[in-house]
Amino acid sequence: MGGGVGTVVAVVVLLVALGAALAAVVRHRARRGIATATQRATYEVLHTAAQAAEPLRAGLTGAAAGKAVGHLRRLIGATGLAIIGGAEVLAFEGAGEHHADQITGAAAKARRSRRAVVLGADELGCDLVDCPVRGAVVVPLDTADGTAGALVALADDRPAPGLVEATMETGRWVATQLALAELDSSRARLARAEVRALRAQISPHFIYNALSAIASFVRTDPERARDLILEFAEFTRYSFRAHGEFTTLAEELRSIDRYLTIERARFGERLQVRLQVAPEVLPVALPFLCLQPLVENAVRHGLSRKPGVGTITIHAGDAGAECPLTIEDDGVGIDPAVLVGDAVEPADGQHVGLSNVDDRLRSAFGDDFGLVVETAPGAGTKVSMRIPKFHPGVRAS
Repeated sequence: MGGGVGTVVAVVVLLVALGAALAAVVRHRARRGIATATQRATYEVLHTAAQAAEPLRAGLTGAAAGKAVGHLRRLIGATGLAIIGGAEVLAFEGAGEHHADQITGAAAKARRSRRAVVLGADELGCDLVDCPVRGAVVVPLDTADGTAGALVALADDRPAPGLVEATMETGRWVATQLALAELDSSRARLARAEVRALRAQISPHFIYNALSAIASFVRTDPERARDLILEFAEFTRYSFRAHGEFTTLAEELRSIDRYLTIERARFGERLQVRLQVAPEVLPVALPFLCLQPLVENAVRHGLSRKPGVGTITIHAGDAGAECPLTIEDDGVGIDPAVLVGDAVEPADGQHVGLSNVDDRLRSAFGDDFGLVVETAPGAGTKVSMRIPKFHPGVRAS
């Protein structure tokens, strides 16, 4: 019987050991699928920073500061946090908002010196008995254009070195986001200015020729003159629209069709057009007035100088993540030697808008997406580009 008891005890011990081993394996496997404390902390910091970055990329406004201040306070771990713009508090979260006058004064000092300021309890005195604020770190938000504002972290004790460093690093990061916001704004203003310049370059030539062509049909073919006036009105409405840096390929091609309808009224059978467009790429977004200048150049400088019939071929293909586009004519061409370096603007300045389009393509999509020009005297001209089907920040309006 003693042997039976011993066997039972041995079996129980073995089962307990197996259970412990199995639990250890389960815990090990579970740990392998869960982030470490360091990984979790890294994720939290990056996630919080990303949430703050999005509104800040709109610039230092009250609305942007209001959306970012909570995330920035969590990054720093401050008792209270203020974002200063100009001479006022744009946003505040946490304790100590009644110290607004003191922190805006300190922010002005930090902005003038472009150096961080640390405040003690004696500089933040108040009449509230239960006020938790005992110190503050004031960091100027320096950008290339000057000091945009300041970041103020309030503490419940004399600011420790860790809080000072965290606030300064966060301030530098915020300043970088604001600089990027200013860059985005400058780029948008430049793009709008370039479109205005492009309109100023192209429109007088086309308007004069269009009105001349319409006038020639007023008596001989009034119905056609009426149709051409409507086409001209729709074309100018699109070309001079006041909103949107981007459009769709479909809209751009519709405007080009109106342009070519009017030009065919001038040239008659001398101007032939071939259009090859994959339906899948019609919704693709591209810079406004991106293709029309290329078509106008093909007509004005390629085909109008060519005796006999000339053909323009417009091709838009579907190539995976990209849409390859070409505008080709079989006109007189130009000497590649007159091209300025790697640019696409001939030295004589005759081909209006090519460098403008090239600059806007590179600004929108990156330096890998500029124009490629293939030409030679008597061999016509082919202008090619690639448009990403999807690109961050690019959306037709």
